[in-house]
Amino acid sequence: MKDMVILLIHLLTTAAKLLGTGGAKAIIAENLLLKQQLLVVKRARRRAPSFSTADRFLMGFWSLFLRPGRIAKIALSIRPSTLLNFHQCLVHRKYRRLFSPKKRTKLGSKGPADALIRAIVELKRCNTDFGCPQIELIISKMFGIHIDKHVVRRVLAKHYRPESGGGGPSWLTFIGHMKDSLWSVDLFRCESIRLKSHWVLVVMDQFTRRLIGFGVHAGDVDGVALCRMFNRVISGQKPPSYLSSDHDPVFEYHRWQANLRILEIEPIKSVPYTPTHSSNA
Repeated sequence: MKDMVILLIHLLTTAAKLLGTGGAKAIIAENLLLKQQLLVVKRARRRAPSFSTADRFLMGFWSLFLRPGRIAKIALSIRPSTLLNFHQCLVHRKYRRLFSPKKRTKLGSKGPADALIRAIVELKRCNTDFGCPQIELIISKMFGIHIDKHVVRRVLAKHYRPESGGGGPSWLTFIGHMKDSLWSVDLFRCESIRLKSHWVLVVMDQFTRRLIGFGVHAGDVDGVALCRMFNRVISGQKPPSYLSSDHDPVFEYHRWQANLRILEIEPIKSVPYTPTHSSNA
């Protein structure tokens, strides 16, 4: 408690300077960060000092005023997990502010009825090639119920699972694809220290389990950006005969399909709802 009082006094006396502009705020934040570390080190403990929630918050707050290279030089007792956890909290806060509703609304309807859900799922099971707009049109004509295609999509995502067996390639076909040079690609998103979104394209050889490379793009990914990342990864290497990807809509861009045709690569899709499956003939 005494340590917290001392730190709060230092914080209040320098708050006016921290709100100003110039290099003084970085110097003051660095001094406060060092004082906090010394207080933690002086605590009676035989093993490595443990950080409380308040310690992690104060250290993370003061580190915002310092350059990333400077933080590594003055970090005497800060564990990497402290900075990583603080960064993860900022990332969660960012997406919560972006996608959470601005105003609290009253609860609406409970969704489509059970009979309508069964009709949508059964229609999709009997006609696997039908998309959400087609199912929406059939439901409207047959039952006279107006339903949005996005509602159909959410119902299928929650209740529909394709039947196993006969939907994917045989083991002989799968091994043959790997022997004939099969690569796989996937996209994931990560956040920088400044909370800027970056998309990373991973390319891996399925036969040798060797990582071919990574492509990084800042901002939204379209067909041009996806082709640029992939071509940069495979530059100087012989393209594969087959390329496996999931059912992400980004892999349906016309520019991406044209790029694969130019490189003479045959695309293959993974089996839906089976993340461990590598290919689909």
